[in-house]
Amino acid sequence: MKKIFPIILFILLIAGVYCAWAVFGPTVSAPENKYFYIKTGTEYEDVKAALKDQEIISGTFFFDRIAKQVKYDKNVKPGKYEIKSGMNLLNLVRMLKAGRQSPVRFVINKIRTKEDFAGKIGQQFEVDSIDVINFITSNDSLLKYNVDSNTMMTIIIPNSYLLWWNSSLKNIIARFADQKEKFWDGKRAEKAKAMGLTPDQVYTMASIVEEETNKEEDKGLIASVYMNRISKGMKLEADPTVKYAMRDFGLKRILHGHLQYPSLYNTYQHTGLPPGPIATPSINTIDAVLDAPKTDYIFFVAKPDFKGYSNFASTYQQHLVFAKAYQRALDSLIISRNK
Repeated sequence: MKKIFPIILFILLIAGVYCAWAVFGPTVSAPENKYFYIKTGTEYEDVKAALKDQEIISGTFFFDRIAKQVKYDKNVKPGKYEIKSGMNLLNLVRMLKAGRQSPVRFVINKIRTKEDFAGKIGQQFEVDSIDVINFITSNDSLLKYNVDSNTMMTIIIPNSYLLWWNSSLKNIIARFADQKEKFWDGKRAEKAKAMGLTPDQVYTMASIVEEETNKEEDKGLIASVYMNRISKGMKLEADPTVKYAMRDFGLKRILHGHLQYPSLYNTYQHTGLPPGPIATPSINTIDAVLDAPKTDYIFFVAKPDFKGYSNFASTYQQHLVFAKAYQRALDSLIISRNK
């Protein structure tokens, strides 16, 4: 018996060390894409199986014991969890039980259509893109945000937003709506009123300017052209609105046939601003519209040096001179490329 006791003690010691290593040792592996996702409504057994299947944990025995000890099996919380290689099981369970998930940094730059917006949300959040498009095309759903299916995109102020992966669609939209309210509080709203426009109309004009140029120096001048055309009752005749109406954003040259495309967004066919924005304009572009200089310009056309800037004109005769110069340069460029 005296000989057996040390052996038993040794075995117990080894078992204790093994158990301690299993619980407190760096046994956790990071998932392939760094994050572990738990969908809303997921059961504990499914979480445990997913951890094993993704090789985050090598086995479920010790994880199961710890989880049940702290009652995580009764309180699964959905979310996006960053799991690092070298974590121990105890800390893993504690993180999941506490719901210490990592936020999604949702970056809004240029988005052209509601479908693109819905797809972007569907890619980065738990909510399905089909549910998003159904929501943002429903006037009843959008009523509380003071927008409709045409003006819905005006709630999106390009920026970086921190949101939880499992945020509800209503919470996501509400976050954008809150940011819009803050954005238009104070001086910007006053400037829009002084222009005779609502914030949504300024946003819509800025969206056209955004699609017309990426040159900061020209943005205010282009906005002044549109303001002058509106005040004179002239059609805006903005090429980007035709592309938007046709949903052909790769269109290089707008031809006469394109101008006939039937759509309320086609500003060659309808006077005034389109029913809603044709893209999400940058904050700089919105401010350029709000600070647009007073001019007598009612035309503009690209300069013939192809550097992205425009020539502006207050008469049609002057505009024709600029337009012909650009056309000659464009024809020469096409001929040289075809040689």
